[in-house]
Amino acid sequence: MVGKKLAGEITKGKGVAKKVQFEFSAPEAREVFLAGEFNNWNERVNPLKKDKEGLWKISLALTPGKYEYRFLADGKWENDRSCSGCVSNNFGSLNCVRIVQ
Repeated sequence: MVGKKLAGEITKGKGVAKKVQFEFSAPEAREVFLAGEFNNWNERVNPLKKDKEGLWKISLALTPGKYEYRFLADGKWENDRSCSGCVSNNFGSLNCVRIVQ
């Protein structure tokens, strides 16, 4: 249906939203959240779910654009180890970057 917004869709650029998977390996963690430009850096709105191997996962519907993000694992900010591009943030650390096309 044209013009209908998907549940959980985050709009940044123009175009059709697509499912984007985020993963974070932390078998010992009790909780992991995803925060970034797509959720106004809200530390509690996007919890990840842990699989049997300790890999935390979440899928978001994102429109095309560039998004900065980080993981919050047991209250500690962590970067995506599989991310190939990072940018400096105002806190003296780095944010990961995901490009959605």
